[in-house]
Amino acid sequence: MGESCLRSVVVTLRPAGADRAADREALVAAVAAAAAVGAGAVRAGRVCGHCGGVDHGRPWASVGGRTVGVSLARTPGMAALAVGPGPVGIDVERVSRVAAAPLDAFSVRERSRAAGDTRALAACWAAKEAVLKRDGRGLRVDPGAVEVDLERGTAVLDGVEQPVWFAWPGADVVVAVAAGGVQVTWAG
Repeated sequence: MGESCLRSVVVTLRPAGADRAADREALVAAVAAAAAVGAGAVRAGRVCGHCGGVDHGRPWASVGGRTVGVSLARTPGMAALAVGPGPVGIDVERVSRVAAAPLDAFSVRERSRAAGDTRALAACWAAKEAVLKRDGRGLRVDPGAVEVDLERGTAVLDGVEQPVWFAWPGADVVVAVAAGGVQVTWAG
């Protein structure tokens, strides 16, 4: 497929759909809006990079034969969608859920920098998931393999540092986007 028709990553936060199919339809609508085309011009699906199955795995999309990077994340009551010119990963988390989960995915440095701040740990977790989604391997890779530095807005995976964009649209919600440094904007 050809070069993307987009130049930045557009992030949409919305109420979760009734089911996963509704969230995928919302992703197609987000692609259409970001590319300024009708939904009928968008081709989309899923494919697992591990087994090749199309009933699960990473979402993909194209517009007029041009690849568009897409990512989708859910947390109770909301979905986050990212549409951009290349590989992108997004995650949305509820701080309260991360605080309640006994996660052992945080490094000593991450825990030290967070100093007990559950919002910081939730942001670290969201960044780990976003980076792993962008990478394409997802949670087949141990999230502990991703080292997040919130102050610098970076995450390191396989020795490669990448920028991560963060937003806190509510007291209990954090969004992280890994897009290789491409500009990130909220949908209007």
